[in-house]
Amino acid sequence: MSGLEPTDGGPLKQPATLEGASADSLNILARTHEFPAFYRSMIRSLVWFLMNQGANAHLAADIAQDTMMKAYRRWNDIEQPRAWVHRVASRALVRHIATVLEEPAEDIPEPSSLLPRPDAIATWESEQDILRVLRALPPRQRQVLAWTLSGYSSTEIAEELGMTAEAVRSSLKKARRTATQFLSQTGDAK
Repeated sequence: MSGLEPTDGGPLKQPATLEGASADSLNILARTHEFPAFYRSMIRSLVWFLMNQGANAHLAADIAQDTMMKAYRRWNDIEQPRAWVHRVASRALVRHIATVLEEPAEDIPEPSSLLPRPDAIATWESEQDILRVLRALPPRQRQVLAWTLSGYSSTEIAEELGMTAEAVRSSLKKARRTATQFLSQTGDAK
């Protein structure tokens, strides 16, 4: 019996090949292979983006990971993945802040690729001057500045946050002024 003869009386299906694939299925296949590169290029900057908005490193890593899992599930439907993950992560952080859950004081999370030394995070955070400055800002100014630090223009930020471009520029101006005052008060301004 050859490999092309039916064994149950019905015709055998031909093995799937790229030659017979539709343009849509080829596009889906190509987009699916794009995700790992996207993940590697974005995960750390997404964690930083969330920390710039006030999340601690552990929370930022958790939200970034959850966001990337959501992106993977919807990968073929997302038109602008970079903006999509920033938007989804930012909204998740806002929801988390609004819930105000009590955090355990003595649990140290397991090491991961994002947090290889969880016990050293507090030291690392305290050494990051930008985080001290950002934490001194009101939430909206911190949010707008975090989007700016991630490379978005005022128009793009306005679209993502449902604000006017003028309101974004105003928040940025206030954030810069507040950051300058904070740095001059702490003696860090040069």
